[in-house]
Amino acid sequence: MQRLGRIGSLLRRLGRRLRHGAALLLRVRRARAPAAVATRSARNGSVQLAYDVRGHGPPLVLIQGVGIGRWGWEPVVDRLARHVQVITIDNRGIGDSDSPPGRYSTRLMAEDVLAVMDHAGVQRASVAGTSLGGMIAQELALAHPERVDKLVLVCTIPGGPLTRSMPAQTASLFARAPFMTTEARVRGFVEHGLGPRTLQRSPGIAERLAALTLAHPQSEPAWRAQTAAGMLFNPVGQHHRITQPTLVVQGSADQVVNPANASILADLLPDARVELIEGAGHLLYWDQPEHFARVVTAFVRTERGTATRR
Repeated sequence: MQRLGRIGSLLRRLGRRLRHGAALLLRVRRARAPAAVATRSARNGSVQLAYDVRGHGPPLVLIQGVGIGRWGWEPVVDRLARHVQVITIDNRGIGDSDSPPGRYSTRLMAEDVLAVMDHAGVQRASVAGTSLGGMIAQELALAHPERVDKLVLVCTIPGGPLTRSMPAQTASLFARAPFMTTEARVRGFVEHGLGPRTLQRSPGIAERLAALTLAHPQSEPAWRAQTAAGMLFNPVGQHHRITQPTLVVQGSADQVVNPANASILADLLPDARVELIEGAGHLLYWDQPEHFARVVTAFVRTERGTATRR
């Protein structure tokens, strides 16, 4: 009987530990989930622009690329918001922002970002843009240099004839995309956007990104307009005017933007350096979110003038 009593006592203690461990795991998972925040709305003329704000500290505006809205920052937004005030935007043509008909341009989309900054009461901010967002960030720095503190240009291009060509497989995907179903197109871009290590070792990440994108469908005309804006981006001869400290972040396994564009872009800017993330793809903040958040936070929070070349 005593032995049975001891066994019962051990089982009760084990049960308490398991319940405690389960509760702890649940708290950790909740802590890692993106915090829900209220959507705000700014206007550039008649176009409504959705955005949100997280955290406190030096402001950092995040601008996404073609076909992805604010949800695209999910792996890193809360990590960044522990150290800086993060402003995420749905570009025109995606998410909760308007999708006006007609042509889009990176210059016009830079004015959208400015309208969001004005509405949020942010006079000056660091700006991080990925792919098309990196082109928009360059336009903003050129048109309104007094509003941009630092630049983080992620997997993007210098524009015009200086740009190294897109890898052939992704160029083919872009050409076929208008004739594909929405789901096939989304999954194709997700597979091209992530690094091979992520696709092989963490297929759940691809599923999560695809699910988020499919949950926020983009109209065909808006997708074409965003794509055309990127294709027409050409500030050649003006890069020397972008004098803000700039961090060019590039994944070595990028299948959308030729990684050679990173050094070309950095060489054109007066105060820039390249952070190459080995094995990461185009959506490198999904591949290696901890690395991305760490280097961006460190860069944004340093004093001006420390983005010297290496």
